[in-house]
Amino acid sequence: QVQLVESGGGSVQAGGSLRLSCAASEFSYWTNCMGWFRQAPGKEREGVAAIYRSTSNTYYADSVKGRFTISLDNAKNTVYLQMNSLKPDDTAMYYCAASRRPWLVTQRYDYNYWGQGTQVTVSS
Repeated sequence: QVQLVESGGGSVQAGGSLRLSCAASEFSYWTNCMGWFRQAPGKEREGVAAIYRSTSNTYYADSVKGRFTISLDNAKNTVYLQMNSLKPDDTAMYYCAASRRPWLVTQRYDYNYWGQGTQVTVSS
């Protein structure tokens, strides 16, 4: 059972930055692909970014391209989400997820393990 623990959320003004971290209990077959999702009140959970660990191929939602960066620290079993130029629309609970799919995946149903989430609030 893979455990994922997010941290780094908080409150920030528009234009500010935050870095989210997700510490995984292991980097293995069960965590071939790592993703970040977010869910705002009353909205569906949506994919924000993903990274396939063996190739470092990445995916970004159109709404965050050029502002967010996903990265890995394999030595620490940790995936990061650097969020710059934050907007009020980025306000949501952010979740880390892990997939054993052997390719880059971006849909919720492809992910097997989820963290508890970390809240990001961006004020105007």
